[in-house]
Amino acid sequence: MSSAPDTAPAAAAAPAPKSGGEEQRKLPLLALLALATAVFITSLTETLPAGLLPAMSEDLRVSQSATGQTVTVYAIGTALTAIPLTAATAGWRRKKLLLTAMGGFALANTVTALSSVYELTMAARFVAGVAAGLAWALLAGYARRMAPVHLQGKAMAIAMAGIPVALSLGVPAGTFLGDWLGWRVAFLSMTALTVVLLGWIFAAVPDFPGQGRGERPKMLGTLRIPGVTPVLFVTLVFVLAHTILYAYIATYLEDLGLGGSTGLILLVFGAASLASIWIVGSQINRRLRGLTVGGALLVAVASLLLAVLSDTTALVYVAAVLWGLGWGGVPTLLQTAAGDAGGESADAAQAMLVTLWNVAMAGGGIVGGILLDVIGSESFPWAVLLLLLPVIAVVLYARQAGFPARRPVAPATTPAPAAGAGPDA
Repeated sequence: MSSAPDTAPAAAAAPAPKSGGEEQRKLPLLALLALATAVFITSLTETLPAGLLPAMSEDLRVSQSATGQTVTVYAIGTALTAIPLTAATAGWRRKKLLLTAMGGFALANTVTALSSVYELTMAARFVAGVAAGLAWALLAGYARRMAPVHLQGKAMAIAMAGIPVALSLGVPAGTFLGDWLGWRVAFLSMTALTVVLLGWIFAAVPDFPGQGRGERPKMLGTLRIPGVTPVLFVTLVFVLAHTILYAYIATYLEDLGLGGSTGLILLVFGAASLASIWIVGSQINRRLRGLTVGGALLVAVASLLLAVLSDTTALVYVAAVLWGLGWGGVPTLLQTAAGDAGGESADAAQAMLVTLWNVAMAGGGIVGGILLDVIGSESFPWAVLLLLLPVIAVVLYARQAGFPARRPVAPATTPAPAAGAGPDA
């Protein structure tokens, strides 16, 4: 989701070798944690209304189903604008762009918290989705650019750790805060966190130049680059499969008689996701293809357990562990694969990935709702399993470009170009 390429910029990202050829081995943890916090806040805000629907519905004087569309409109805002805004802001300096996106995000959350008019709330949520999409299109490449070539996988894993934390810990915490102090306080807390983050970014995150006009790739032409289309297909279908189950996990568990354990099961899922991120970050440079296949297989096995053995409570928890282990590292794997496949057009590939990711999230909610109404929640694991079959097939097929066994990293001894030379990373 970088608004800058990832191969030539990878060289720019890596610090110049020290005398004697010794390469810097430390990651800028403070800066990377700032990016992880941005990922956490934007991910949490997207799904926060799911736990606050009754109170929001009452205050806005609309039905809960209408209030639930505040999640959908957020995803639509991201999906519709990530590509054009990434192209339009390609020349901006990276730090200025990140500060602008997060500032807009804080403003949108403030309006959401204070609004008593449904239409205004929906407009604010759309704007929040736009700002989040712009930030997401920037963050993965930003993390890669900060790190030496051999540590780029770990840098991305740290930056993307905000996703499972938000999904597993942030949503329950936000729901508790909303129940305790009101849903408006939950959204205002997002604003407060974002304001703190703006100061953190200003103080700790390095700046990089944008791209010159002649260096900006065409979006649609990127689809003709070998490897890009398989990565985008896997992104769309994998995220769709995950969202069908995750968006309705409370309903699914309630139908199993485990509604009271939803928070604990999500906590188990989140802990396994964090372990997955650590594993992916340490192995991604050598095993991107194997990790992607393994992640899809783990989620498929988890779905199979839920489909045929969900009457055994212990196996539901085992499925949650396998699901988390399979899913946690997926954002890092897919963003890395898109950046590597895109090469000089990695910014366009990442923007498309952000768009398809949010299309899949919105689609997962829609498809899951249809399945729930027509068949019932027991259909969710089977749908996930069915969708993961072509995901695994495409990853196995795209062995030359898209999901190679080893990442095509630049040699560690390649000198870094002068600042501002070449496209952004």
